[in-house]
Amino acid sequence: MSRTANFDAIAVPYRTLEYLTLGKKLERTRLHFLDRVRTAHRALVLGDGDGRFLAQLFAANPKLQVTAIDSSARMLDLLQQRCALFADRLQTVQVDALGYIPSPSATYDLLVSHFFLDCFTERQLNELIGHIAPALEANAQWLLSDFRIPSGRMRLPAQVLVRSLYLAFHILTGLRTTSLPHHASCLSAAGFARVDRKLYLGGILSAELWRLQNPYDGP
Repeated sequence: MSRTANFDAIAVPYRTLEYLTLGKKLERTRLHFLDRVRTAHRALVLGDGDGRFLAQLFAANPKLQVTAIDSSARMLDLLQQRCALFADRLQTVQVDALGYIPSPSATYDLLVSHFFLDCFTERQLNELIGHIAPALEANAQWLLSDFRIPSGRMRLPAQVLVRSLYLAFHILTGLRTTSLPHHASCLSAAGFARVDRKLYLGGILSAELWRLQNPYDGP
């Protein structure tokens, strides 16, 4: 995420803006693999926004402990309100994701990042993974959702949509990223392997489940 981006201004209307733009497609994408992560014990949740997915994750997994990080204080406020029933299992940290360094004692068997990696360049994404990797348990899972540019007849609509969204977020938040990073190559280089994927909206939206296969040796 750009260190100058500020998502506070869109925190409250974010849900409404999302539904006006794509209906419940993003929500369905986020939730697609929820059943596959019910047995996780410790999760690091990156930029969950207003906490809609996290509330569902807590409800599905009564033993899960979560650290949720976000650069937006307002987003974290909304997340805490939505997850108030699970406050004893939730730790929040207001920090730019690129500046987050897990404590030496922290361990995670689940990472979650829904429509978040598209805020990074590939260089930044490699940096982020490098910071988090030492805290990952063997066979840790990474659950993510993101936009993609499919081939075929949906390619042009996808390009128009993605460019429009980047422009809107640049205007509203100051986000500097302008194109989708190739997150698959970054995760593969870090020792992750994709174990499942579900496409929505003609391939423009992707829900993915990755698993750590090999130790991370750096970018």
